[in-house]
Amino acid sequence: MEYRIEHDTMGEVKVPAEHLWGAQTQRSYENFRIGTEKMPKEIVRAFAYLKKAAALANKELGTVDAKIADAIADAADDVLAGKYPDEFPLAVWQTGSGTQSNMNMNEVLAHIAMLRPGLAVHPNDHVNRSQSSNDTFPTALHIAAALAAEEKLLPALGTMKQELLRLEEENRDVIKIGRTHLMDAVPLTFGQEISGWRGMLDAAEEMIREAAGHTHTLAIGGTAVGTGLNCPAGFDSRVCGILSEETGIAFSPSQNKFHALTSKDGCVFLS
Repeated sequence: MEYRIEHDTMGEVKVPAEHLWGAQTQRSYENFRIGTEKMPKEIVRAFAYLKKAAALANKELGTVDAKIADAIADAADDVLAGKYPDEFPLAVWQTGSGTQSNMNMNEVLAHIAMLRPGLAVHPNDHVNRSQSSNDTFPTALHIAAALAAEEKLLPALGTMKQELLRLEEENRDVIKIGRTHLMDAVPLTFGQEISGWRGMLDAAEEMIREAAGHTHTLAIGGTAVGTGLNCPAGFDSRVCGILSEETGIAFSPSQNKFHALTSKDGCVFLS
């Protein structure tokens, strides 16, 4: 196998020449060879959305050169389009803050961006600008959960509700005997019984939408510990605005970044 040499603060690392990741990804890949569980594709997708939004926000705020920011955003679009699926090999078993998955995305996007001639793109200085693993991973987790609810769960629930409405109407004149305590009781229509099932889904949808709202507030902008160190003013709001435009979900910055970085209660509530 052919290798190239990548560098990080710990020194040199051999990375397979055919891959686009860098030193941090390779270290995690080698050091955490346990289990079979890989980082879910939903998290990879959420990170791509986030890095695109961060690059464009940094461009607007003047913290990343416009050409570099645009190249990062285009690279993120490539990942979102399903290109480079083999560039995200890491296990869920890694450091507690998800540092290596954050760096995996940073390194891959930097290498994709540098496919443009004349650009030098750094995974930390450019792709991860104004961010930390500590605020990006909780943010990606919320984005992934919100998208799963909006794109998969709620549409499936809606389809099931429509089917029950059809069956409810179809059986509105079918008389049956209701049973309580395993005994025949009083009559009702089968359509009425089905309406109870539909009612359960109506209530479930209302509760899911309420719960999903708690994943729409994001930790981005908190950086390492919640203080926002090395993050320009307005970065969090602009990232959330771009994410809202990209996904159709109304994301907003958390008003308490210390809570947002440390607690996963929004995801627990939705689950």
